Amino acid sequence: MKHHLLAAAALVAFSAAPARADAIHDRIQADLPGLMEIYKDLHQNPELSFQEHRSAKIMADAARAAGFDVTEGVGKTGVVAILRNGPGPVVLIRADMDALPVVEQTGLPYASKARGVSTAGVESGIMHACGHDTHMTAWIETARVMAANKDKWSGTLIMIGQPAEEVGLGASAMLEDGLFKRWPKPDYTLAFHDSADLASGTIGVRPGFALANVDSVDIEVHGVGGHGAYPNLTKDPIVLASAIVMRLQTLVSREASPFDPSVVTVGSFHAGAKHNIISDSAHLQLTVRSYSDESRSLLIDGIKRIAHAEGEASGLPEELMPVVTVEPNYTKATWNTPAFSMDMLGFFQARFGKDRAVETGPVMAGEDFGEFSRSDRDHTKSLIFWVGGRPASVIDEAKRAGKVLPGLHSPFWAPEADKVIGTGAEALVVSAIRLMPKKR
Repeated sequence: MKHHLLAAAALVAFSAAPARADAIHDRIQADLPGLMEIYKDLHQNPELSFQEHRSAKIMADAARAAGFDVTEGVGKTGVVAILRNGPGPVVLIRADMDALPVVEQTGLPYASKARGVSTAGVESGIMHACGHDTHMTAWIETARVMAANKDKWSGTLIMIGQPAEEVGLGASAMLEDGLFKRWPKPDYTLAFHDSADLASGTIGVRPGFALANVDSVDIEVHGVGGHGAYPNLTKDPIVLASAIVMRLQTLVSREASPFDPSVVTVGSFHAGAKHNIISDSAHLQLTVRSYSDESRSLLIDGIKRIAHAEGEASGLPEELMPVVTVEPNYTKATWNTPAFSMDMLGFFQARFGKDRAVETGPVMAGEDFGEFSRSDRDHTKSLIFWVGGRPASVIDEAKRAGKVLPGLHSPFWAPEADKVIGTGAEALVVSAIRLMPKKR
């Protein structure tokens, strides 16, 4: 109890808004035309996971020009920029850099025409369909404004340009490369993500679990092939795989707690090659989403149990039982420190207004930002918040018309970038200054 009271007292100490807050807002708004040029350049030149060489150099050069001590190539293509400004807390601010293997269809005059080969070996178009270009641009402005306002804060600011968020490997790669051994461990970690669900410039905060564990699971279903006219001489893997697909639905509906959100989706089912041939194998690919470690175990253990039991029900010998493979590198759930998150929500509401700072629900998408605080949640307080990127009028009209709008990862996603960048940068700057008050 004493620990919680001390933590609460520390949060209360941050209640005041930073000095000359309007000057910070005005500076960022004045910088927006130049920032939009950076954004358009990043948007036109997206790079896939662990290939973010150009993006990383743009961020590194900007931080270096602002006065940060910059190291490149951390965790393959990551950037670490550090600005020491006397005694005080350590605050880490992260922006992710990678784009997606998506062919852009926004029709924007600065739309991406880039193509490349992903880590999976697939050649495709490349697009910032998740808005990481807005994150990088806001990160650059945050670095510049923090460096220009060193008289208003005291402490150590670490700014991270993170690779490979889209494949869930970038944060762990930077940690494995000695991030918190080569540089100080943070007291606070901050980041934001653009949102297709919130009105442009609106900040959304979710305390506790904000984003999910993401597991990729493969099930190789074996059988005994043969002629489609003589099914009695076979063990049909398509029938078996279909039974597995149907039974998997009961994991969420009948085994997981209704108060612990879970998702088991079979995204791919491949089997057979001809009308009249019963194949000897089928392949299922699943995405599995959960929040807690216990929920994750329940789902994965259940998938293995169901696959084996359906194999037995089909009369397969042990050597032909379905094989379940869980990818070892999974994206872990993102946890926003509850009391800290609610305190920051109150701060955002005081600064931006209650109509522009709201509490949001959790989502089942994945995000590896939580890796930076996961190892020491008792010490590091963490928050990733949303910044809306869609005009309120468009959202309202879609609701009236019953229309589904394109969201993140869509080839049609085009956020109102100036609103995302301006709000995101301002929120990061005033948050960092608040968490690192100047020693008088």
